[in-house]
Amino acid sequence: MHVGFVVYGDLETTTGGFLYDRKLVGHLRNGGDTVSVVSLPWRAYPRALADNLDPRIRRRLRGFDLLLEDELCHPSLVGHNAAVDAPVVAVVHHLWASEEWPAWRERLYRAVERRYLERLDGAVYVSEATRRDAERLAGERPSIVARPAGDRFEADLGDDADRVDDLLADDAIAARADRDPFRIVFVGSLVPRKGLHFLLDGLARVSGEWQLSVVGPESDAEYARRVRERASRLGIADAVRFEGRLLDATLAERLAESHLLAVPSTYEGYGIVYLEGMGFGLPPLATTAGGATELVTHAKDGFLVPPGDPEAIARAVETLLTDRDRLREMSLAARRRYERHPGWSESMETVRRFLHAIAREEMPAEAVA
Repeated sequence: MHVGFVVYGDLETTTGGFLYDRKLVGHLRNGGDTVSVVSLPWRAYPRALADNLDPRIRRRLRGFDLLLEDELCHPSLVGHNAAVDAPVVAVVHHLWASEEWPAWRERLYRAVERRYLERLDGAVYVSEATRRDAERLAGERPSIVARPAGDRFEADLGDDADRVDDLLADDAIAARADRDPFRIVFVGSLVPRKGLHFLLDGLARVSGEWQLSVVGPESDAEYARRVRERASRLGIADAVRFEGRLLDATLAERLAESHLLAVPSTYEGYGIVYLEGMGFGLPPLATTAGGATELVTHAKDGFLVPPGDPEAIARAVETLLTDRDRLREMSLAARRRYERHPGWSESMETVRRFLHAIAREEMPAEAVA
């Protein structure tokens, strides 16, 4: 089967959504399918809508047995898809309409996204939360839930894999709980949705010694400047280290030396980073908004706090900082939860079977992986 896969920008972009897309492309190719990546330029939303008037884009969407699209590209494709001569399936990480926007933008995004979803022949959702959001907006269609995996460190580090195995051993995770200072790691793009500003507000309320490592690209330069200033204004700048993007081997070491992964996003379709952290025995601090609720059991293997609630963040951090026996128990529980989760191969094979069924015009049964 010849699959066209439409993405914005470079498929090698280092975010969870692009990691998912790369894993899917690799699995399809390993299974014998031909995959041609159709890269569209990143646009501001109004400019992306204008892409629907561009006949060159329409021509690039033709000639495939199945067209697979990252739903992030929906404003550039909403008008083109009606003319595509093959089934169209979207990989839906999370909806624009699920985020908080000014009222006029929310109305626009909901209208465009609804029209895009209604024209799909099928959808691959990364979580049940994302599927519910999409079906509330635009009704049902053939779909599956194929959750991301968190095993890329073990799978992708090659010669460093033995080192990672040592870091993941139960005795290493248990021993870490007694070390000081209490280390917190934030992993994600520096954009408002990831909630770093709320994390800083919460940490400023925490008594006791702690350190925060902020790992991720400064995707929004103005926001990155504001959170640095916020740390200074709150009097915690000496305890916060902005590290930028790290190589996987360095990131693995950072996760292994930390006690808590804190990414209190205002919305997260799923959040691969939470699962990756749990693989290192890190209880995640996530929010109740989105797919993290399908992964984290509150107060057992992590914490689920309301979005935008610094007081709840502070309470969660203090719970583990002051009670190292509780920290050890939750760290090992996080590792056990990770071990029960399907790996990339299993999850992506579920998607491959679904896509082949759509291409054969069969109505696949709903599946979850």
